Amino acid sequence: QVPLVESGGGLAQPGGSLRLSCAASGSIFSINVMGWYRQGTGKERELVASIYSGGSANYADSVKGRFTIARDNAKNTVYLQMNNLQLEDTAVYYCNAEINHSPYAQYINYWGKGTLVTVSS
Repeated sequence: QVPLVESGGGLAQPGGSLRLSCAASGSIFSINVMGWYRQGTGKERELVASIYSGGSANYADSVKGRFTIARDNAKNTVYLQMNNLQLEDTAVYYCNAEINHSPYAQYINYWGKGTLVTVSS
């Protein structure tokens, strides 16, 4: 198992900001896409943002203009800068990454354990 360790969740007020980080460690040859998903209470898990190794990024419509995803390929780390947080952003945020462990191996999909983001006044 290649652990994905998330950090940066917590409590923010509406309009506030938080920054999430997720670092992949272990025996890694390359990482294709890294991303953040979230799951609110009673809701299905949904994609928030994803970014490929070349820097191409995708965002859910609900976070465009407020959230920014970035990655440091040298550190195998992905970040999610969340600005202008809204009540509906409250959820557990999960890191996701497609990793392969050798040059000719298939990519394996990994999930982090999740970090709670609560937006409340």
